[in-house]
Amino acid sequence: MMLGFSVEELAMAGRGGGAPRMGLSRVSEAAWLQRDVDRAARAHAFDAHPDAVRVLPGAEAAGREVAALIGVAGGLAEAARATWEDLCILQADGDAYVLTGAAVAFPTDWRVEDKIGQPLAAIHAPIHGYAEQLAAGVDHFFATLAAGPIFGRANWFVVADDAWRYLPTDDPATRFAQVTRENAGQTLYLRCERQTLRRLPDSGAVLFTIGVAVAALDTLSVRVVRRVSAALDTGPAGEHARRAAPYYAPALAAYATLRDDRSIEEAA
Repeated sequence: MMLGFSVEELAMAGRGGGAPRMGLSRVSEAAWLQRDVDRAARAHAFDAHPDAVRVLPGAEAAGREVAALIGVAGGLAEAARATWEDLCILQADGDAYVLTGAAVAFPTDWRVEDKIGQPLAAIHAPIHGYAEQLAAGVDHFFATLAAGPIFGRANWFVVADDAWRYLPTDDPATRFAQVTRENAGQTLYLRCERQTLRRLPDSGAVLFTIGVAVAALDTLSVRVVRRVSAALDTGPAGEHARRAAPYYAPALAAYATLRDDRSIEEAA
């Protein structure tokens, strides 16, 4: 499956409900990173949030390898300013892979200082079902990933604004209080992450990239809105709650039905 870079493409490539899964597909070198890069937006985010970059001792060489791979001088910080994607370095520590470097301008509800130095299991601990259904498969993938192939996946979240940095601190009941069937298309946004994984040949570290795309529901096709609404109904209850879905899912479902009705009328 081609991941693409737009919200419309990523929403269809991402999870469709049910149990959590890695959902990886091969990505070509040509389709690895987004070509159109808003370097001003990246620079503004990193300048305003210097804590968005952390490189632990021992990860500097991997950071330089990432920069060389992207075609810029310097290390991980310089590489992340030259790409639309946020960049994370994970290195083996015994049987575990640990986050040893991160340059994250556009986080989705997590902070570098909370994850740096943590192994995969701890990083993903908030995700309901990860330990039981994904951890073993993720660990095996990291242990056996060879240098050369690139793998990608898509993930999405329903959010309350289109900010590139999504770090809400308010109560979700307040955050989504204004959402109704009639205005959900303007007040709800689909935030997609285009994630890729590849082994760095020299350092042996794994590079994890995260490219963010955001769009209001009104700008998306009926099939995407329908898919998102259906996935909320069939996803694990714990994840449903973690993503604050109870506060917007009923209005989104009613909005999806409204969009369906409108498309039927327009086709008649």
